[in-house]
Amino acid sequence: MASRSAEPRGSSQSRTGNGSPTLDDVSLAIIEQLQEEGRRPYAAIGKAVGLSEAAVRQRVQKLLDQGVMQIVAVTDPLTVGFRRQAMVGINVEGDVESVADALTGMPECEYVVMTAGSFDLMVEIVCEDDDHLLDVINRRIRAIPGVRSTESFVYLKLKKQTYMWGTR
Repeated sequence: MASRSAEPRGSSQSRTGNGSPTLDDVSLAIIEQLQEEGRRPYAAIGKAVGLSEAAVRQRVQKLLDQGVMQIVAVTDPLTVGFRRQAMVGINVEGDVESVADALTGMPECEYVVMTAGSFDLMVEIVCEDDDHLLDVINRRIRAIPGVRSTESFVYLKLKKQTYMWGTR
């Protein structure tokens, strides 16, 4: 989560001691504007946050360069040929990060999250069909050194998917 700094309104983000960007209220407001509408013109964002179009363009580029945000097209997997989604819980023996790194290299793995609890990793997988899902889990994920067990949670219906949490 981003932290709000005490920087003046016109200042841009800086780095904290731990390397994470510290975002001022204007940068947070720009992010919220783009989360509402990723194609919103910089001039409209500038009007909403009190900056010029050029200043908004610079801020957005800096946020992108720092990895604070991405601007992407979000698709409905069903409409683009991916008929099977699942969440897979994975238990690992040994180094969790090496298994997580191997999973991040698989295009079917949309999210890879290290967790505390019943599983060491939770991975969201998007596949073309059940055969593709079986192949990914059985032949590829279970073949990664250190994977002890998997448990699959096949999606029956997606009720909500949003990226509108703002910057709280």
